[in-house]
Amino acid sequence: MFRGTYTAVVTPFRDGNVDFPAFEKLIESQIAAGITGIVAVGTTAESPTLTPDEKHEIIERTIKIAKGRCQVIAGAGTNSTRDSIEAAKFAEKAGADGVLLVAPYYNKPSQEGLFRHFKAIAEATKLPVMLYNIPGRCGVDIGPETVVRLAECCRNIVSIKEASGSVDRVAELRRRLPEKFTILSGDDGLTLPFMAVGAVGVVSVASNLFPSELCSLVHASESGDFKSAEKLHRKMGAIFKDLFVEPNPVPVKTALAWRGMISFEVRLPLCEMTEANQARLRKTLEEFERSK
Repeated sequence: MFRGTYTAVVTPFRDGNVDFPAFEKLIESQIAAGITGIVAVGTTAESPTLTPDEKHEIIERTIKIAKGRCQVIAGAGTNSTRDSIEAAKFAEKAGADGVLLVAPYYNKPSQEGLFRHFKAIAEATKLPVMLYNIPGRCGVDIGPETVVRLAECCRNIVSIKEASGSVDRVAELRRRLPEKFTILSGDDGLTLPFMAVGAVGVVSVASNLFPSELCSLVHASESGDFKSAEKLHRKMGAIFKDLFVEPNPVPVKTALAWRGMISFEVRLPLCEMTEANQARLRKTLEEFERSK
């Protein structure tokens, strides 16, 4: 169900409000580049600082703009099972192709708590579910045994965005899960090594800026052309690194603003990059453009 290149799209702001004209242009540029899908109101979209009404409108507009030309996955994960259920139900009603469920953050549930959380949400919607494991941000890891249990008992839990940073984890998941259950990289810089051991795509931050390049990397990897994939990976390695030199999505929104695609605005507690890191990112982007 979920395989290929998905963009965890940013939320453009202007004067404190969501800039929907800029958002539409951003989505259109992604579709034109051949992206598989858009993840709307994920954490790269600054979902913790979006109001419920803003989240709903962003999801609805993304679906309307896409017009079936790419998949739309709605971010529905929170640290409240009840709120996540309501978000998943809204996404289904709005016509999304699936939901992305990040692990509950801060309250640090046990593996049994995680199992019951995701199971309750999956049972409340008919939409396909992509789990999102990112222990570095959430403070809790969705263990392989829990993923296996969920895949066995919930037919619509069909994929995981894996951002544990571990190639061994991806290899273990691939070994233990049904073949139809897909694994996607949650880190741009690990897309190639993850795909070498069984992942089938990426949910990308860098593709906000370079959608065609990420599509090419994933396509080459999936077709077994690892020589071409490695060449792209090495070429983009510094970009993958420097887009996280400060908290995501600050660097990628800074770069998009330099391109004139959005105005640079993030919501507190995020703020602008330091001048030193801006210079570093600009240099990396300029070197990449010269290498084309």
